[in-house]
Amino acid sequence: MSPHRLGAALAAGLILVAGYAAPADARGLFAHAKARTVDPALAETAAQEIDRALQERRLVDASSLLEQAGAAGIRTPRITELTGELLLARARYAEALDAFGKVESDEILKARVLQGRGITLSLMSRSDEALSALTRSTSLNPRLWRAWNALGREYDLRRDWTHADQAYTAALAAPAVNAAVVYNNRGYSRLLQGRKDEASQDFVSALEKDPSLTAARTNLRLVLALKGDYTRAAAAGVGEDRAVVLNNVGLVAALRGDFAESENLLGQAMAARGQYYGRASSNLEFAHGLELKNGPKAEEPHDSH
Repeated sequence: MSPHRLGAALAAGLILVAGYAAPADARGLFAHAKARTVDPALAETAAQEIDRALQERRLVDASSLLEQAGAAGIRTPRITELTGELLLARARYAEALDAFGKVESDEILKARVLQGRGITLSLMSRSDEALSALTRSTSLNPRLWRAWNALGREYDLRRDWTHADQAYTAALAAPAVNAAVVYNNRGYSRLLQGRKDEASQDFVSALEKDPSLTAARTNLRLVLALKGDYTRAAAAGVGEDRAVVLNNVGLVAALRGDFAESENLLGQAMAARGQYYGRASSNLEFAHGLELKNGPKAEEPHDSH
């Protein structure tokens, strides 16, 4: 299957993270922040706590801490940048861009602001602007893994595989990187290039770093299915929706031209659901249409030894 067809037929398996995990109990953090002039050390402590909450995806905590900082009169450029990050994490992209724009001229924060701005623009499909912002961000500070990760995605969209690979490699070398996310994204990039074995290795590496990363597990199944290993691809783990797994593998089998296997897998998907499964039914119709158009797949020769 061509990379173009694969990319068009299957949902993207990349993870473009805002990048964000329980801070220590922050109660009392602002208890002494009522003075007319805010202590710089307190402002820095507040920023660190907010940043930690964002990194850990505790968005409610981050929002609460930002509100407390505002009430205490802490209105530094760093707090404004973190406000942009919270808005980005909540998919409020226009507001995030506005927040980043307020501090983009701050030389100390410039690389981080451009990172946030670039990720936001990429998620808004403003690809050219995103590429520009992310390139500037990484040139100013090559230690920002999220910027490199998003830059890899932008190069993937352009099928600029050389620069995409360089971006993901730089992301993995950056400090405090979420390696599971980057390995998954690099694996998907390699899958789009038809480099199935390398993609599989990356997805395994992602799961070794974070066994709970659903996207990497789904992508690994995709590789196995594309290689014709339907039994392993369709083996659902604990807590996974077996009907969804079978449906996805059945669709890949159809795209490979294995129509009998596709019909079998999609039939199992509908049986596993135990009720009408519209997506599997639609995929079965799609598989039948492909078979009528292309004919059955020729049987591959067997080794006689």
